[in-house]
Amino acid sequence: MNPINQTAVLSASLIEKVEKEATKYPTRRAAVKSALRYAQAEHGWISEEVVKAVASLLALRPIEVFEVATFYDMFYTQPVGKHPIRVCTNVSCLLRGSGKIIDALCEQLNVELGETTPDGRFTVLEAECLGACGGAPMMAVGNDYHEDLTPETINQNLEPYRS
Repeated sequence: MNPINQTAVLSASLIEKVEKEATKYPTRRAAVKSALRYAQAEHGWISEEVVKAVASLLALRPIEVFEVATFYDMFYTQPVGKHPIRVCTNVSCLLRGSGKIIDALCEQLNVELGETTPDGRFTVLEAECLGACGGAPMMAVGNDYHEDLTPETINQNLEPYRS
């Protein structure tokens, strides 16, 4: 494995946070999710270079980090817009109309599922489950949850993210 210069990819403050986080666990491997979360917050997504840098930092193989990055839908392994929109399509949301929510979002933003708007502001994504079944159908814009959606309420839910 070729060593990678972590500081060329990860900021000093990120490395410091990961090192602190790693002390909380019995093995450094257990800090992978935290490291990826910090890296994504800093870079916007998890690139191959970020995977390699995190692997180097935690003394893991890149595939071990990549497996985690691709398992959880909260990590983006492709560039996304400033405000990723994840629409839950699990059973509760699906039964309560999440398909119509996706259709309305794509129509209003003039993109297909998985695409980013030309201004780089929004990416519409499908999510397996966002854990808000009582408020189905729902979407997360970044880390903000919006529940009990209808195609008619989507525009007002997106308004705070447009500026």
